[in-house]
Amino acid sequence: MSGPSSSLNENVVKQNGDPRDHLSVFTNTLTPAGSPETRLLSAFKKDTHTRKAYLAGREYYSEEGKTFELRLVRKIKQQQSADPTSRPEYPSSLGVTEFTRRATEVALGKSARAIVEDRVFGVQTPGFTAAVRLGTELLRHWYDVCAVWCGPVYLSSPCDDSLAGIFQAAGIQDIREYYYWDYKQRGICLEKLLEDLAKAPEQSVVVLSASAHYPTGADLSQDQWAAIANLIMRRRLFPFFLLPPQALCYGDLERGAWPVQYCASQGMELLCAQSFSHCFGLYGEAVGHLLCVLKQNSLLFSMESQADKIVRSLWAQPSAGGAHVVATVLSNPAHLVEWKEEVKCIVERCMLIREILRERLRLLGTPGCWDHLTQQGGLYCFTGLNGEQVEFLSKKRHIYLLPSGCLNVSAINSRNLDYIVESIHLALTTSFSPCGFRSSTTISVKGAFQSD
Repeated sequence: MSGPSSSLNENVVKQNGDPRDHLSVFTNTLTPAGSPETRLLSAFKKDTHTRKAYLAGREYYSEEGKTFELRLVRKIKQQQSADPTSRPEYPSSLGVTEFTRRATEVALGKSARAIVEDRVFGVQTPGFTAAVRLGTELLRHWYDVCAVWCGPVYLSSPCDDSLAGIFQAAGIQDIREYYYWDYKQRGICLEKLLEDLAKAPEQSVVVLSASAHYPTGADLSQDQWAAIANLIMRRRLFPFFLLPPQALCYGDLERGAWPVQYCASQGMELLCAQSFSHCFGLYGEAVGHLLCVLKQNSLLFSMESQADKIVRSLWAQPSAGGAHVVATVLSNPAHLVEWKEEVKCIVERCMLIREILRERLRLLGTPGCWDHLTQQGGLYCFTGLNGEQVEFLSKKRHIYLLPSGCLNVSAINSRNLDYIVESIHLALTTSFSPCGFRSSTTISVKGAFQSD
């Protein structure tokens, strides 16, 4: 038996139509192109070849090919979970106070003048990308309220593909490039880099990799940094530093942060996005930090308030777990020594892989000079392979690199090293034609891959 409400619903449907027949408000949503990493990972997972290798990941992989958790970090997590006095609670919107203090000291040094003069503040973020986004939002606020700054933002060529999108998502559309990597010489070209930055309008923002530049793995020397800092001050540019894999390039926190410390010591204002996910193995916790160094202490309160307002609209509060682990390590001298030893082992293994890779390619007679492999540092290696060669590796050899030829050296281990070296050699000695790949040589690799 139908009541009055049933008749009313039928009348509404007659007047407005059945809502199930309406088009979705998302019907015309455009499907963006997936990132190269997403497409590669999808192809790798579908690949059934027994010798397939994924060298495009961002994590540190152990010799067993697994993402690596530091023993000290595991121990601290266990202690924290067993602590009966521990209670779950939200941290401040700006993050765990002890973590932001230690992260700031790691970037600038404990006795930095900016810290002593209290013109520095830090914000914990849910990962490195979030730190870049927060810095971008602060810059956009500066752009909106200050008629003096008219942009643009300069990114290195090449750089992380996601960087331009982060700035654009925050409303900063004028994105330009400065020369960084010379593909022919397989190294940094400082002359062209300085030439590009010298043409940048005053108050431009220059995004600079402080350590372990991605994707090239090639870093500037201290003398080169001094030249860049001098130009930045002379041209009145604003430096935005990136420090994602801190300590994983040299095994030393302070050495990795030297460019940031040097620029701050020169009295420069700057932003610095940091990540502690790599060097602590906290990939799931996503522990990031944004450091802001100001010229005057009088600006501190207004900038912190602005950051707090932005954070509340983006993620409200960061996660506390990973930040507590990092703060525990950095504030305890004994823990810090143990952590440095573990990180040192990671750095030494990555460098050893680079040296073995270079030597095996040389013994096999692979065309070209491969010294650049050991001149780079950190997790990532810019091989110098071109698009056709990278495609050959994925389609014919089931080895997946980024389109730029960048690979994660930690993903190479004793089980796949010989096959990867052989495949790179074939990629460089195979002739390519519109009809497909055709090998120009027949090689024997048996003798070249004997264990040392």
